[in-house]
Amino acid sequence: MQKTSPFKRFIFFSSSRWLSPGIGLKRWLLLLGVGTAVSGLGVVNLLFLLERQNWLPESVYNVLTLQFLPDPWQIILPLLVGAVLMVSGVLKMGRALTAPFQLPEASVAERIYEHSRQRRGPNIVAIGGGTGMPGLLRGLTTYTRNITAIVTVADDGGSSGRLRREFGLLPPGDFRNNIAALSRDEALMTQVLQYRFGAAVGENGHSPLQGHAFGNLLLAALTGITGSFDEALLAAERVLALRGRVLPSTLADVVLEADILLPDGTLQRVVGESAIPEVNGRIQHVYLQPSQVKAYPAALQAIFQADLIVMGPGSLYTSILPNLLVPDLAEALLHARAPKIYICNLATQPGETDNYSVADHVATLFQHIPTGCLDMVIANDNLSIPPNRGGGNTIYVQLTPPKELPMVTADLVDEARPWRHDGAKLAQVVMRLLS
Repeated sequence: MQKTSPFKRFIFFSSSRWLSPGIGLKRWLLLLGVGTAVSGLGVVNLLFLLERQNWLPESVYNVLTLQFLPDPWQIILPLLVGAVLMVSGVLKMGRALTAPFQLPEASVAERIYEHSRQRRGPNIVAIGGGTGMPGLLRGLTTYTRNITAIVTVADDGGSSGRLRREFGLLPPGDFRNNIAALSRDEALMTQVLQYRFGAAVGENGHSPLQGHAFGNLLLAALTGITGSFDEALLAAERVLALRGRVLPSTLADVVLEADILLPDGTLQRVVGESAIPEVNGRIQHVYLQPSQVKAYPAALQAIFQADLIVMGPGSLYTSILPNLLVPDLAEALLHARAPKIYICNLATQPGETDNYSVADHVATLFQHIPTGCLDMVIANDNLSIPPNRGGGNTIYVQLTPPKELPMVTADLVDEARPWRHDGAKLAQVVMRLLS
């Protein structure tokens, strides 16, 4: 195979991603060039001194100073050769330094460019939990690394509930979902973190690990190592090279309660996040117990520093509202400078939002939080996908506009799973509104 000449490498280097605006390399190349020129000036002065003192033979001096070339080439040739050598050295040094971290699917220049572009992206805060918000986070990572997910701590079902009861942890499930979405190698880490242990091999087939997600156990282990759940989240951020961070809305041990209107007209108080959707009735109001808990300080700081705040998508009563019921957090939203957008679910959720329209979702939010906590609502307007596609039975949220807020509509549906948002479509709409 024919090798590429240094000059051709230089031409390729000049026209490739390395010199793209914002990558932060041109300024250092310029500094290196200036340093080389200053050093070269010292060498030239040394040659002049040696020639004046007759310490250097004239023939050697003529060769070193290129006196055998026409005057213009005495300047042009050293500049060209020096530039090629300098660029070649920088390239080879860069490859040597980044070789241990390079992934086969992307070049070093491409990864540096993406990192630089995303690092300068807007500060976006997403509030919610459950399985809806990770899709949004996954889409936003294309545009920015400055993402903060503020997640509910009211979950008490499944693996999270077991770890919460047995070890006194904050429920890790919603954190696991969002950590997986923000991981650099997202496809692989999602499989690893979401992996659930099955039944044990043996006579009874039962294992203490059965039903636990690996990501939940990882956060439990990091909590034991670091001594606190919030430190465990910081450790996970470093270990998994997250393109953002995941924070709890509060560190308090809270329980979600709901007043539910039953079909016979009676009002029942239901205790526990996992029990609320199981009751056959219409939710009237939800509460946190205890009610006067303190918000996590880093979550408040993220809200005040945000360029945009989005709430959802996710379960209205059990994923989004438990965050907004933390008094300090709702107060921070009220005074935040950033636009605050609610992303309405695509489909109604059995046991929570049966027959709800977009207006019903917004009205429910304003029953629990001040109206100043929201500026706009985003809703899906593509209702043409068959409801049975993907093996589900999707009942779309109807586009009845709320009276209190402006509504922006767009095609947001994941056509393979019409009950879910398409993360790329949703992130594109969010970024367009921000710009």
